[in-house]
Amino acid sequence: MSSPNQPVPFTAEDYRARMARAAESAAEAGLAGVLVAPGPDLVHLTGYRPVNTERLTLLVLRAGEDPVLVVPTLEAPDAERAVGSPALTLRDWTDGKDPYAVAAPLLDADGRFGISDNAWAMHLLGLQQFLPGTSYVSLTEALPMLRAVKDAAELERLAAAGAAADATYEEILKVRFSGRKETDVAADLAALLKQFGHSQVDFTVVGSGPNGANPHHEAGDRTIERGDMVVLDFGGLKHGYGSDTSRTVHVGEPTAEEQRVHDIVREAQEAGCRAVRPGIACQEIDRAARAVITEFGYGERFIHRTGHGIGVTTHEPPYMIEGEEQLLVPGMCFSVEPGIYLPGRFGVRIEDIVTVTDDGGRRLNTTARELAVVE
Repeated sequence: MSSPNQPVPFTAEDYRARMARAAESAAEAGLAGVLVAPGPDLVHLTGYRPVNTERLTLLVLRAGEDPVLVVPTLEAPDAERAVGSPALTLRDWTDGKDPYAVAAPLLDADGRFGISDNAWAMHLLGLQQFLPGTSYVSLTEALPMLRAVKDAAELERLAAAGAAADATYEEILKVRFSGRKETDVAADLAALLKQFGHSQVDFTVVGSGPNGANPHHEAGDRTIERGDMVVLDFGGLKHGYGSDTSRTVHVGEPTAEEQRVHDIVREAQEAGCRAVRPGIACQEIDRAARAVITEFGYGERFIHRTGHGIGVTTHEPPYMIEGEEQLLVPGMCFSVEPGIYLPGRFGVRIEDIVTVTDDGGRRLNTTARELAVVE
């Protein structure tokens, strides 16, 4: 049994299966193995969350070989406590020793390896110096689907995070906007996300009036006024998995033009969500949403991709953008978030997280998408 406050725990067997799939996927991609530094890939594969420092920590995965985690001796006790630890072998090294001498025997001297995107350059260069015949490619490029397909327990966490973000939106509609700074509303959003169970707040975009025309506007000192359109985009991590939702509200009654632009974005977002089903390319989601906005003459004002994957981070592959031919498969989760941005005036964005099901898609955000009027 589980609840929104107590999700099904991951087990060592879950992590063992993930590491095996990663090694097999690497072999299928023609790679000698996968090298994973501290960061989201390591958390996903082992449950271990160390700080990335100058001391080498490296998970080595190779098809047909047992997983090995190279760790500094002083951090070995923490690594041993990780849930995935029973599924791997620890190799520790002490200060004053060369950590690459420990890692090198685990690699093919002339192999090509996938390496996690956030690996430090100094560690990659250290491996190359010790094994000059090796070569490397980023995991996003080599194995973009590494974390893309979620299992039932992961989907449960993503749904809980989405529900918490929805609860946050419902509460923010009750606060006063006019006469307050964007940073004030952003602080409210962060506090609400925490109240509803988020352990980490990644972003609280509050773009009022002309600031809403900047999709990634950081909340600033601008005072929100009556007559402003306000873009809200917020999310973070709950139970280690991400939330990310956007709604656009209006302070007081909107003009006919503001309402029309919002209606167009809402129609585009609906079209993008309706397009979700197994077997179609990611780019088709972008095409479906973009076609609506283009039809109404605002195509040049939709200035970003339609969506991005989400999981142990709030942004990850795959991406819903023209040219991305990766096919959708059940268990993939991503945002659908079209927008229209009118420089110097206002912006509108509506965003839900959607997961691919056996026969379509399911939204993990369910709050009203109509233009809400706030005070």
